[in-house]
Amino acid sequence: MLAIFLKTLPFFALIGLGFWAGRTRFFTAEATAYLTKFVFYFALSAMLFRFSANLSLADIWDTRLAAAYLWGTTFVYGIASLVGFFRRLDVPTNAIEAQCAVIGNTGFLGVPMLVLLLGADAIGTVLLALAIDLIVFSSLIVILITGSRDGQISLRMLRAIGLGLIKNPMIVSMSLGFLWSGLNIPIPDPMNDFLAILGGAATPGALFAIGASLALTSPDKMQIAGWLTFCKLVLHPLFVGFAALFLFGVDPFKAGVIIAVAALPVAGNVYMLAQHYGVAPARVSTAILVSTAFSILTVSLVVGWVTTL
Repeated sequence: MLAIFLKTLPFFALIGLGFWAGRTRFFTAEATAYLTKFVFYFALSAMLFRFSANLSLADIWDTRLAAAYLWGTTFVYGIASLVGFFRRLDVPTNAIEAQCAVIGNTGFLGVPMLVLLLGADAIGTVLLALAIDLIVFSSLIVILITGSRDGQISLRMLRAIGLGLIKNPMIVSMSLGFLWSGLNIPIPDPMNDFLAILGGAATPGALFAIGASLALTSPDKMQIAGWLTFCKLVLHPLFVGFAALFLFGVDPFKAGVIIAVAALPVAGNVYMLAQHYGVAPARVSTAILVSTAFSILTVSLVVGWVTTL
């Protein structure tokens, strides 16, 4: 377990370095925003395109795996929503909290870290989980928030979902990569080298940007953040693991990878959604901060355990 912790430590050290840079204002809020934009639109997109272009859909799609991840994620989403209902939250706030409970930082943290820790064979499973999060649950939160405000499913809502998917560079880069792979087009060496160099900036850039962004957070409603952190770091991997290992009989290696994905802290894109719709952004940013801090220990424990599978 100590060996795994030492392997994960450099990743979180980069987050800590970014946090220091943001807290001391060596990196301003504007600089952090531009770094995040570079990683999101260029470096991470290059990494995802390169990964997906070298895989076929058969390498990624696994019906049992997808079902297990959907079952476990939906179950925890339901728990968080039920608790929010008893707390008399309105639909948009409840939807944002439920999103915090199940959507992990797979793009910025999971892709670079888990592929290095668990090996290249983990790429397909991590990308499958990322695609489900982006397509299924990002669409669900738009439906819940927009639907509750409009009082019905409207053309505007469907347009917002479609535009959100089309404008997301992670979805676009993966889709183009799969298309490239499906057409059996070889990647020229100069292009492959370009993607490798640009994609190589994704890991340090993303981790530094996470830390710098967290430094801008003003803690709010710590009890709620603690509850959402418990949902994300404990309940989510627990129920995804139960579904993968006992309900759907997923291959042990893939089950281990999907459990590790579920153990990641709350994703930064949940904050973007909260800010865009004006729904409890301070609460979300606090949940991201607390879950990321605790994940230094919990991710190491989970990765150490799943490697025994």
